[in-house]
Parts: sequence; structure tokens; C-alpha cells
Amino acid sequence: MAQAIELLLLALFFTILGMAYVKGYDVVKARSAAHLPHYYLIAATVRMMLVLTVVGIYVFLTDSRDDAIRFAIACMLMYVAMMAVTLSLRH
Repeated sequence: MAQAIELLLLALFFTILGMAYVKGYDVVKARSAAHLPHYYLIAATVRMMLVLTVVGIYVFLTDSRDDAIRFAIACMLMYVAMMAVTLSLRH
């Protein structure tokens, strides 16, 4: 049960990150399309730092090594899926 809740919260986290990227992309494109490459690099850096922070906190707080590995793998798979979806929506 706890793993299902963790995955649900992780999916919600990545949904929010993806929606924030898409909305930010729309704003930057409307105001200054020339700055889109800069926005992409900044957004990718912020997203990666947030994901690494979430994984780090989970690894630090969990007692089980197997759960930490499973969470990190799930997180990286969801990150790849989020990147694929957001890039296909806006490029």
C-alpha cells in the first residue's frame, strides 16, 4: 500500500513539473521566442535538481535499500517519460 501511495505522489510530482514547463514555455514563447533555448536549459536544470532532491530525501529517510533503489528507478523512468511528453508537446 505504501508503494502505491509513493508512486501516486511521484506521478503527481512529475505531472506538476511537466505542466509548469509547458506553461512556462508558452509564456516565454509569447513574450520573447528568442529566449526559448535559455528557458529550456534553465527549466531542465531546475527539473533535474528537484528530482535529485526528491530522490535524495527519500533515500536519506528510508530504511530499506531495496525500496530506495526501486524508488530511484521509478523516478528516473518517470523523468524520462515526462521529458518525452513535454518535448513532444512543445517542439
